[in-house]
Amino acid sequence: MKRQIWTMIGLSSAIALATVPLAFAAGKARPDPQVQAGRDLAQTHCSACHAVGRTGASPNRQAPRFVTLSKRYPLDNLAEALSEGILVGHGPMPAFEFEPDQIDALIAYLKSIQPPAKPRRQPAAP
Repeated sequence: MKRQIWTMIGLSSAIALATVPLAFAAGKARPDPQVQAGRDLAQTHCSACHAVGRTGASPNRQAPRFVTLSKRYPLDNLAEALSEGILVGHGPMPAFEFEPDQIDALIAYLKSIQPPAKPRRQPAAP
């Protein structure tokens, strides 16, 4: 009788453990469609010169990596430049004029890959 109880407990535990990965997979957040659309735009229109992901070097050494753009520019300020044609200081760049939904998607993507801001150090109290 004791053996049957322990067998049932063991079987129940094994089933419970086997379903844990399924529960995590079901609860896993899906990528934001707007961010995905922005990533696709960046890959299509920008990756020939820029590193558009979180890692890697830009194919054009003068073109900034997208993961560092927030250090150079407020990302929300890029919307106007992207709608009217962006001018840059890193050599020849094709003129791009994006639609408003494309601009929102591209900026959402850029924001999604920026590293978290480092907390500023507070000056020591006198």
